Amino acid sequence: MNTLLEFLPVVVFFVVYKLVGGIDAVYPATLAAIVTAVVTLGVQWLRQRRIERRALVMLAVLLVLGGLTLALRDPRFIQMKPTLVAWLTALVFLGSRYVGERTLIERAMGASLKAPTAAWRRLNAAWVGFFVLLGALNLYVAKMFSTDLWVDFKLFGILGLTLAFSVLQAFWLMRYDVATPDAPRDGH
Repeated sequence: MNTLLEFLPVVVFFVVYKLVGGIDAVYPATLAAIVTAVVTLGVQWLRQRRIERRALVMLAVLLVLGGLTLALRDPRFIQMKPTLVAWLTALVFLGSRYVGERTLIERAMGASLKAPTAAWRRLNAAWVGFFVLLGALNLYVAKMFSTDLWVDFKLFGILGLTLAFSVLQAFWLMRYDVATPDAPRDGH
């Protein structure tokens, strides 16, 4: 559910941008995304009495870049947000390789899947590469194409690429045994 709440500001940005239309539509869309992000964090706090660190970082990035977009009337700042988020995510994945015993991807999926350490490290490195490329692709689309196309890419392109990469990851992981609640992790 928290993932859906995190995604809501992106959808609201898209909807407001398309409804307002025109060259200045990015400004009300940015404001709507900021308000939505603040409200979703409020909902998360009311439901769980805590706010995830990732959600706070996302809000901080949105407040800074969205605030700069609104204050300076320059859409380039909000266009950098997906890149900054992707690159920060890549850094977290990369850092997980060196902090703790398990990579981030193993921490997320290791309870349901038994795979050798080397496989988890390769998969973690693949996610690092994916997020670095995704951030670079966002910059390319923002710089080389219209804001209208970038808004479409922000919602459908980034989401589509992430889903496609996740599916490829799932196919790659199918070679390993899925751990069941009754079976021991070492396969005996």
